[in-house]
Amino acid sequence: GEVRVLNAYCAHLGAHLAHGGRVMGETIRCPFHGWQYDGEGRCSSIPYCDRLPPKARIRSWPVTEINGMIFVWHHAQDKPPDWEVPEIPELSREGWTTPRKCELTVDVHVQESAENNCDPVHFFFVHRSLSIPKTESKIGEDGRFMSVVGDNDVATPMGRFNMIVERDAWNLGGVVTVRLGGMGDAGLLMFNSASPIDARRTHMRWLLTTTEDFADTVGEEFYKAIMDGVQQDMPIWGNKIYRSEPVLCEGDKFLAEFRKWCRQFYTA
Repeated sequence: GEVRVLNAYCAHLGAHLAHGGRVMGETIRCPFHGWQYDGEGRCSSIPYCDRLPPKARIRSWPVTEINGMIFVWHHAQDKPPDWEVPEIPELSREGWTTPRKCELTVDVHVQESAENNCDPVHFFFVHRSLSIPKTESKIGEDGRFMSVVGDNDVATPMGRFNMIVERDAWNLGGVVTVRLGGMGDAGLLMFNSASPIDARRTHMRWLLTTTEDFADTVGEEFYKAIMDGVQQDMPIWGNKIYRSEPVLCEGDKFLAEFRKWCRQFYTA
């Protein structure tokens, strides 16, 4: 079947379809009076009435299922989707482990969760990297994609490496990939999807996969190190404020580029 996403409340008297509602074939049935809605949000049946009211429908949202997640399109001005979620090949590629999943709700503005990737200095102070990464950035041709590549000496469970870290963000960081290289044939990928709950809270979902030979060697230890790194950001995020016009210095070049790039995703 296909994934469909509808508004939660029945057009009749406003009952919540997810609380007692039932999927009946290709429809969902309201728990209150049995009204049924198809995947497009149209009322297809009322058990005690033959004539369906023309306004008997609820909103259906554009949706796609990819990379082991379900993505729903939302636009403040109700414009249709103008970009597609990219397929991440490592998540299903032979020779890579079954992705591990992690979900957290964090006290941070959704933009700042992606902004972390454009802040090389914080890796030294927060994540205890051995130096501030040498960093370069690139913005995709259509403007919706931004890539930041860092070159850094890192102490890992396998020893010290000059690690290459590529962080790619699409559309304000709703989709972010982090690829780690520089450890011989070993590879690691983190896939993050961030959904804003409100101005101060964000729900984050991570998928983490590595090459199988790497996982066999130090998998558990490295997985723990990665998730510990995520936790290191939490005390900062949970106790800071979001500054829409921060005071930046010359060393904040990539933060300034990211902030400028982000403006296109706001409608007002």
